[in-house]
Amino acid sequence: MSDEWTVEQAILDGNWDAVIDAARRWMQSDTAGPRAFFILNAMYLLKGEFALAWRMYAKSLQEESDRAEVYSWVERLSQTYPDAGSVWLIHGMCLAQSGQTEPAIASYHKTIHLVHDSPFPHFFLAQLYQRMGQAEKAIRAYRQAVRLDPDWLVAKLNLGVAYQEHGQLEMAIPQYRAIIKRAPDNVLGHMNLACALAEQGKIDAALQEYTLSVKLCPDDADLRCARAALYDQKGRQDLAMREYQEALRINPEFGPAATEAGWILLEKGQVDSALDNFSIALRANPDDARAMFGVGRVYDLKRKPEIAGDHYQRALQLEADPSRKTAILNFIDKIVGGYHD
Repeated sequence: MSDEWTVEQAILDGNWDAVIDAARRWMQSDTAGPRAFFILNAMYLLKGEFALAWRMYAKSLQEESDRAEVYSWVERLSQTYPDAGSVWLIHGMCLAQSGQTEPAIASYHKTIHLVHDSPFPHFFLAQLYQRMGQAEKAIRAYRQAVRLDPDWLVAKLNLGVAYQEHGQLEMAIPQYRAIIKRAPDNVLGHMNLACALAEQGKIDAALQEYTLSVKLCPDDADLRCARAALYDQKGRQDLAMREYQEALRINPEFGPAATEAGWILLEKGQVDSALDNFSIALRANPDDARAMFGVGRVYDLKRKPEIAGDHYQRALQLEADPSRKTAILNFIDKIVGGYHD
């Protein structure tokens, strides 16, 4: 009995733990190839172990020749077992990760038709709709996944994110709170709740959630930076600066923290330190318009208007946000009129 045959039978049974065990054995055999890695990729996605899934993706679907081999295999499975919903689920996962969105959607619908009580096809269908910018369809599909498995926290999280992206904060927040109630140490639940509360303008409540997130994940530079931004909003630049510095201690090349720290230092008149931070930010991301504008302000204060003007122009080109772009133009008109001509 080959490992490949064992994997196929476990897929037909919908026994995902058995699939994982058989796929791991298959992966270590002489016949191992992209198919074994793909099945592990699919299983890790089902389990919500996305970092492991990505590692398996690199070994199964990243190269065109590997994709072709995997696709040929899942096509054979779907033709051999046309009434097996679990096979169509795997088929859809292969297509979705290969960029074949519409065929993947069709495969997930076949899964739903054949397996009425599985949350998985609804979840992965929702991900595709979300990627396509079809928020209402994504929300409906995520809600169905949660209805079928109320304990699936990843589905609740994604439903909350879909609501939040659609501007329905009042619907997103209960999803995050439900996650935290079930799993108090779920850092993504706290972090997303903090973000949603901040969008509602509830800064103190958002800070509490970010603080819990930082306690759970103290070495996350993004979390430190997000908490710092809220401190900055409250006018507590001392606390904001401490968080930006901590983010840079965790990751010395963390551009967003360096940019914001640079602006705080600039407002305090610490021009050279500000320039050092803007330089860090631009090394990390040469297209950081806010850091580029900051360098311009530094050279303005150093009375080097030509260098400043070059940086203002570059910041203007880089800035994608319309309001910030207008602010830069207004500043140039007011302070150094003519640099943008």
